[in-house]
This record gives sequence, structure tokens and C-alpha cells, in this order.
Amino acid sequence: MINILYEDNHLLIVEKPVNMLVQEDNTKDVDLLTLLKKYRKEKENKPGNVYLGLVHRLDRVVGGVMVFAKTSKAAGRLSEQVRKNELKKTYYAVVCGNLKQSGHLENYLLKNEKTNTSFVSKEGKLSILDYEVLENKNNLTLVKISLQTGRHHQIRVQFSSLGYPLYGDAKYNKNYQKGEQIALFAKSLTFMHPTTKEEMTFTLDLPKRYPYTIFDNKK
Repeated sequence: MINILYEDNHLLIVEKPVNMLVQEDNTKDVDLLTLLKKYRKEKENKPGNVYLGLVHRLDRVVGGVMVFAKTSKAAGRLSEQVRKNELKKTYYAVVCGNLKQSGHLENYLLKNEKTNTSFVSKEGKLSILDYEVLENKNNLTLVKISLQTGRHHQIRVQFSSLGYPLYGDAKYNKNYQKGEQIALFAKSLTFMHPTTKEEMTFTLDLPKRYPYTIFDNKK
């Protein structure tokens, strides 16, 4: 069962499970959007198809907080916040190596559609994030990331290009070991409610698994 964090007539806030698709693809694996539409249809006893607007995404391997829109008006207003960078997303990641200083990253990233990967390229789109180093332990670093743009695999590519790939990243960490789970989690989301204009923040605890569990500073 999906963890529902909050809902009203306009919004549905949930915790996306790790290794679940947000939206159906050609694998036909279970996806979050379909599950949530089914949940809404059963709970509200709605005939026919139900509406649920997808306004942002998470990679399949990444878990964390997501907002969905129950009406097209709410979807439009939330999408506008995404476009203006008013919907604030905070991620926590564990990177390999002892990253010492907090910083600001700007790269131009280009997506390779054939391989479903991204890479640094002058022909790419500007990709910006800020990060805060929280703790170093066992040659790993816990970082708090504020995403300014939402490019494909942005966090994963930018830290890999910096020389500090994410722990458990099968695509961008050359030292990836089979069976490792990527240490990237969408911890909090802040946005303006599409109708009441109230600022809302939703925060999750980090998963209780390695390597998050070796760190003391998780706030």
C-alpha cells in the first residue's frame, strides 16, 4: 500500500516507493500513477476514468515525497510553480569519497535517448543545484541537495562529473557493486497550495538502510 502523506480536494501527497515507476512505460511494470488512480477511484467511488495530474517525476530507483494534482486547475498551477522554480525539492544523497566543502554546481547536461543516460555537454541544458555537506564517514559523504533545475538524472550526473558518484548508482558509478541500492532520496517538498495559496512542506525520514544508517546528522 502506498504511504499517503496528505490529501484534499485538489492534492494528493505520497511517498513514492523505491524501484517503482512513476508512470507506465514499455516494461508494463506496476507504476505509481496507475495505483493512485485506482486508489482514488475506489475511495471516492468514481465511475469511469479518474483524473490525476503528474507535475514532476522521480527516477524509478529513487524514492521519496511526490505531489499529484486531483484537478486540471491544480495541475496547471503546480506545473507553473515547477516552471518558475517555486516548487522546492530537497534531496539527500550519499556520495562516494570524502567531499569536504558545500557548494554550487552548474553544468550543461544532454540526454542520450538511446541509452537513457545524460552527460555533460556544451549542447545540453543548464543544470543547477546547491549542496550542503552534512557528514563524512567511511569514505562516504552525506549531502543535502537543493535542486534548482530538474534535468534527467541531474543529481547523479553532476556529482559523478565532480568525481563523487552516488553510492549504488548503477549508471554513473564505475565502482557500483551488484545488489547495491542507490543512495538518493527525495526528502522534502515545499510549494504553494494551488487554491488556498498556503505554503506547504512535506518531509520524510531517510530510509532505514545502509548507507544512510551510518550517519548521525540526518536533519
